[in-house]
Amino acid sequence: MAKRNNEHISIQEALKEFVETNRLEKGLNKVNVADAWAKLMGNGVNQYTNAINLERDTLYVQLSSSVLREELSYGKQKIMDMLNEELGKTIVKKIVLR
Repeated sequence: MAKRNNEHISIQEALKEFVETNRLEKGLNKVNVADAWAKLMGNGVNQYTNAINLERDTLYVQLSSSVLREELSYGKQKIMDMLNEELGKTIVKKIVLR
């Protein structure tokens, strides 16, 4: 049975405890990384992005344009830094462009 707290806690703390208790952080990270990619890369890159998948600490991005893939490969470190900054923690340690 679930543990009940008699003290008052904020919704943020309750949600954080719920996520930790049910081990949902990995799934939330996958969703948050995809959202951060869409926000940071903009419409130009997003229209050529077919799939985004986070496995452990590696972000796999499938692109439909080989020219864009080559262009983005030069800035992998910068993209990784921007994504981690947007997420507020180091989640992505490697990016693989397909």
